[in-house]
Amino acid sequence: MVWTGLAAAALAAWLGLLAGRGGFWRARPRLDGAGAAPPPEDWPAVAAVVPARDERETIGHAVAALAGQDYPGEFSVVVVDDGSGDGTAAIARAAGEGADVAVIEAGPLAAGWKGKVWALSRGLAYVADRRRPRYLWLTDADVVHPPDMLRALVSEAEARALDLLSLMVRLRADSFWERLLIPPFILFFGKLYPFAWVNDPGRRIAAAAGGCVLLRRSALERIGGIGAIRGALIDDIALARAVKPGGPIRLALTDGSRSIRRYSGLGEIWAMVARSAFDQLGYSALALIGTVLGMALVYLAPPAALLCLPLHGGWIAAGLGAAAWAAMAFAAWPVNRLYGLPAIAGLALPVAAALFVAMCVDSARCHWQGAGQAWKSRVYAPGSADG
Repeated sequence: MVWTGLAAAALAAWLGLLAGRGGFWRARPRLDGAGAAPPPEDWPAVAAVVPARDERETIGHAVAALAGQDYPGEFSVVVVDDGSGDGTAAIARAAGEGADVAVIEAGPLAAGWKGKVWALSRGLAYVADRRRPRYLWLTDADVVHPPDMLRALVSEAEARALDLLSLMVRLRADSFWERLLIPPFILFFGKLYPFAWVNDPGRRIAAAAGGCVLLRRSALERIGGIGAIRGALIDDIALARAVKPGGPIRLALTDGSRSIRRYSGLGEIWAMVARSAFDQLGYSALALIGTVLGMALVYLAPPAALLCLPLHGGWIAAGLGAAAWAAMAFAAWPVNRLYGLPAIAGLALPVAAALFVAMCVDSARCHWQGAGQAWKSRVYAPGSADG
């Protein structure tokens, strides 16, 4: 009876998620390049700001892609070197030679600021001192954009009168661990922040993906500047939450812009997720317990009910577990297809879910032990505003 109850609850949960969670599993909407929206009559000025810390492997490609944007309006780029020790600044300067690309130093991290937000603030201040563009393009140092991406972003933002337009760029998924964990990461993000709900002005839920954010300058000024989120570890979500009450925002997936950051092993992905996982849960033990129990029911109970049939002998429980597992794989299929994975890859979702739960627990452990989380040779103190 216990197995049957667990399997039935898991299947009910999946049917509810598929039908009532904003279609999070559909991998929609998409924005892959110019042509999705009509071009504006006048192309507004845009300034890109790229925070970079120890990005030797990717910064040259990212800056070259920005310098190569086929944008009809005024466009400039500022790269903010945030204390790199690997020659990031020199590579960025070389890649941007001949284009309107500036490379500046972030300077010492100010008290009360997180590292990336501080670097963004320095870049935005540099832009404000020289020009007043209509849009600010916040993009990461590991993201390579196709030449028509800025035209697509501006066309979409102008056509919809958006204050913020963000794209979840395609992350690298070439190694075993990347292919196991990156597509589920996208799926879990969409389940937590259903894109359709984010894009609905009538709903409070807000989210953005920090790798690509086109932000209307007037919206940034309205919220009091980037300093309004100075202590945010998950800066993209915080920015979207600050902007949405005053104007429409939009979040979409793209296959055009891609992150070229390599995650060579489980440890690197673990560090990336654990850095902010407990922050996402509000540093709440109850939220952590609820997450562990909820993930166990939704992702682990279905395969357990099926695979443990020889132990419990309950065919109904096994059948319900199989149905829930199939629903899980069905939900994973659109994202897996986006990443070139077969439909059967969705059956591995319980393994990925178990690993992500472990990362959340490890993030909480670091917080409670006062160890903080290290990222890019910078330690983020647990629950503090510095880092």
